[in-house]
Amino acid sequence: MTRPEAVPAGKPIPPDFPPVVYLPCVEQVSDASQARIAMRETRDGRVALLAYSALDRLQHCCGTNQPWLVMPTVGLDELQRVRPFSLLLLDVFIPEENRQEAAS
Repeated sequence: MTRPEAVPAGKPIPPDFPPVVYLPCVEQVSDASQARIAMRETRDGRVALLAYSALDRLQHCCGTNQPWLVMPTVGLDELQRVRPFSLLLLDVFIPEENRQEAAS
């Protein structure tokens, strides 16, 4: 697995960033338009969006029960507009004790 990458908000996404990303969601939904993206607060109070370059990485890093949705990377700009975040973190491992149980 590659080293996690961080992109500060407002900075361009690197050209070698995956064309699609898998985003953890708060709960499982049948209609993707109803999905709520799970964001995390960093120790210094910033809001981080966790993104994963492949489904197997999301499941390894967040757990197999983690709800998710797939989004074209170009859609992250719109997500930033409607739900601002300070950091975009790629392929970050979440220790089991820090994983959030998905709401049903």
